[in-house]
Amino acid sequence: MAFLIFVWKIIIKERGSGEMAISKKVKGTLIGASWVRRMFEVGDELKRIHGEENVYDFSLGNPNLEPPPSLKKALKELADHPIVGMHRYMANSGYIETRRAIADYLKEESGLPFTENHVIMTVGAAGGLNVTFKSILDEGDEVIVPSPYFMEFKFYIDNNGGEIRLVETHEDFTLNLDEIEKAIGEKTKAILINSPNNPTGVIYSRESLEKLGQLLKRKSQELGRTIYLISDEAYRRIVYDGIKLPNFFHHYPHTIRVTSHSKDLSLPGERIGYVAVSPLCEEADELIGALIFANRVLGFVNAPALMQRLVAPLQRNSVHVRDYEENRDLFYNALTSFGYQVVKPQGAFYLFPKAMIDDDLAFVQELQSKRILTVPGRGFGKPGYFRIAYAVERRKIKGALPGFKEVAETFRTK
Repeated sequence: MAFLIFVWKIIIKERGSGEMAISKKVKGTLIGASWVRRMFEVGDELKRIHGEENVYDFSLGNPNLEPPPSLKKALKELADHPIVGMHRYMANSGYIETRRAIADYLKEESGLPFTENHVIMTVGAAGGLNVTFKSILDEGDEVIVPSPYFMEFKFYIDNNGGEIRLVETHEDFTLNLDEIEKAIGEKTKAILINSPNNPTGVIYSRESLEKLGQLLKRKSQELGRTIYLISDEAYRRIVYDGIKLPNFFHHYPHTIRVTSHSKDLSLPGERIGYVAVSPLCEEADELIGALIFANRVLGFVNAPALMQRLVAPLQRNSVHVRDYEENRDLFYNALTSFGYQVVKPQGAFYLFPKAMIDDDLAFVQELQSKRILTVPGRGFGKPGYFRIAYAVERRKIKGALPGFKEVAETFRTK
């Protein structure tokens, strides 16, 4: 508990009864702020005490693979032969040649008539989601989100006047369409889907997406207004076992894809992504106009210029996913042999095992005693579980496995 108290004091310093130095809303939000970041701070303190090589940090989904050689080659080419004006402002939607390259890829992938006018460049997927919510939400509108979920979604929705409406998934974390239907009401403006999913690694099936699309069409007609399907696809290319990820655009015309190149090109620190609106969406032109406006007024202005030029020709490139898949197999096979219950991930780079006691925080603290850093499930709206991010060097996984085994044996004997 000492480490959690340490982190808590970093995040929210105790103050007297006088006037608050920050807004009441932000102070209240900080109390429920990201457990991922809290565990990251705990990890820093553990590393300071024990040395980095003796701490097994699985708290943050920070890609450890280097960008593919094609990106490095393109970067060198730009450095050696710079384009005049390449660092200046551009249209708030992004460079037309970059948007055209992405539209060509989307057209090839989906068979739909995408053009550059269906795409805007954003400051990562986080920027893309904030821009999207700013564009579509009125005060009090609800966004349905299946749980467990990436906790930042809640803050992005709240940033723009909306309210999150959580719905439970099935026991294997697949979509529960009955619960989604119950949650749809007069205030529903969108449903936000994340597949492959953070924190579970689950991929939603084509059949479930077809049924979801049918449900949203029917409910939109009943309500007399559009319900958007927002697809966060930051992990779209991090898939395993030869699985082909279903294309959301095929299942519902009012689909908005939000993604980034943080994972597929291993560029999380460069903050480069895009929003794509389905060409089948009747209000696509109006929506794109709103997205461009929101990109400007939220202060993003435009996505990083250099990164836009770099990723344009790399839409079909990716890191070597097999490395992540081998990490998954090593971790999954070991944990299940130790007695952990865990749904085998089909994508992303997370495991979401069930804690061996009801109190996921206490379980995570027990792992900390072995210098293993994970994130309690309550940080993803699912108490009783914990998340492991395995985008790490394999030696870290091998070094941590004895500790996972010891903790499992400890709770099995209680």
